[in-house]
Amino acid sequence: MANEPSVTGFVTRLRPLARGATRAPDAYLAAGGDLRDIDVVGVRLPRRATAALLVATAVVLLDMTRTFVTPELLGLPPDGGAMARAVQRFGLFLVLPLGVLVLGFRDQPSRYGLRFGDWRWGGGLLLAGIVAMTPIILILAQLPDFRAFYGRPAGSLPTIVAAYALELLSAEFVLRGFLLFALLRRIGPLALVIVQVPFIFAHLGKPEPELWSTFFGGAVFAWLNWRTGSILWSTLGHLYILVLMIAAAGGVTS
Repeated sequence: MANEPSVTGFVTRLRPLARGATRAPDAYLAAGGDLRDIDVVGVRLPRRATAALLVATAVVLLDMTRTFVTPELLGLPPDGGAMARAVQRFGLFLVLPLGVLVLGFRDQPSRYGLRFGDWRWGGGLLLAGIVAMTPIILILAQLPDFRAFYGRPAGSLPTIVAAYALELLSAEFVLRGFLLFALLRRIGPLALVIVQVPFIFAHLGKPEPELWSTFFGGAVFAWLNWRTGSILWSTLGHLYILVLMIAAAGGVTS
């Protein structure tokens, strides 16, 4: 009983912190082009949100099938190395949708997560997520499926970090930047659920437990971008988790 007041006081002090961490950001208000619709054979659709969904789905499909964009076309090694894949996804996932955003939407990239956003909460929430996820990743990395997939030689640590930083920034932008913020301004927070579909689709072929972790982890990353208005914090979190997984599974070479 002697510890009860101290426990109660600790919980009381945590409440404002929890409220601040989960506080809804200022509304992502639709304005100008966000509100314009397009008529397709009698069906009225939100122009920007529909275009973003179609572009995001198409580039993910192009990346998976490599029908039109191949390492050879980019003048890169055909072995699908980390840097070759990163450059391919930089073009598909960042350059192409950014071109649609700037030239087609005539909008500012900062409205789609390319900014620091609420960096105080972003940094704090990122740190909390790293502390929570580190032991989980270290445990998962020892499972046979994960060691088989992530334990393959992937290069030196600097090479892995550089390649995946480029790749994940691009991937975060197309799904949880370009697509997420276009949808948010037309359908509200339901957008956090919708962006899960192409994200999970892009992970097919990876270990089954990862597909379920993607289901929940992707939702956390989408929430983090919604909370901060930036893709930076989910990019850094995604990068940390992936590099730690590769290193723990034995994929880093000297």
